[in-house]
Amino acid sequence: MNIMLFHSTYGLRPAVRAAADRLRAAGHQVWTPDLFEGSTFETVEEGMEFKESIGKDELLKRAVLAAAPYSERGLVYAGFSFGASVAQTLALGDDKARGLLLLHGTSDIAANAAVDELPVQLHVAEPDQFETDDWLSSWYLQMGRAGADVEIYRYAGAGHLYTDPDLPDYDEEAAEATWRVALGFLETL
Repeated sequence: MNIMLFHSTYGLRPAVRAAADRLRAAGHQVWTPDLFEGSTFETVEEGMEFKESIGKDELLKRAVLAAAPYSERGLVYAGFSFGASVAQTLALGDDKARGLLLLHGTSDIAANAAVDELPVQLHVAEPDQFETDDWLSSWYLQMGRAGADVEIYRYAGAGHLYTDPDLPDYDEEAAEATWRVALGFLETL
């Protein structure tokens, strides 16, 4: 499988590279574009401020340019938190997308979004201050209306970015469960 994996607002950190290596070890081709062009951050607030200074349109442009050379192959879009929102936006706009793997995040869905049974898997903490229950219920219904085939996995007590071992949110048990399920999902695509 060809996977385009986007980083969180912390930037392209070691955990993203380790995730890409895990996916490669399972036989996948993985690209990890650096939408922040080398900048990484120690706190969510610093990363959010930097992200806002670049702007959503510019970040999406960078993501589209990173994916464009490979999209003809039929990509699985994936991402962590902010990167998941980028992955979702690109997958919903790419009629050749093979799947969407969302880790710790979702995004708004355009009213006219339409896909043909796009396989989508979301892994998110429960509770998660960035992905509230009400938001996830609405998101799930909207994705279904858009034509996506969605699975949601919740991890009670885990922190928001629980798959990153270098962050306080890290939860080894939830992270390993996530990777087991996600790798199985990718095998079905």
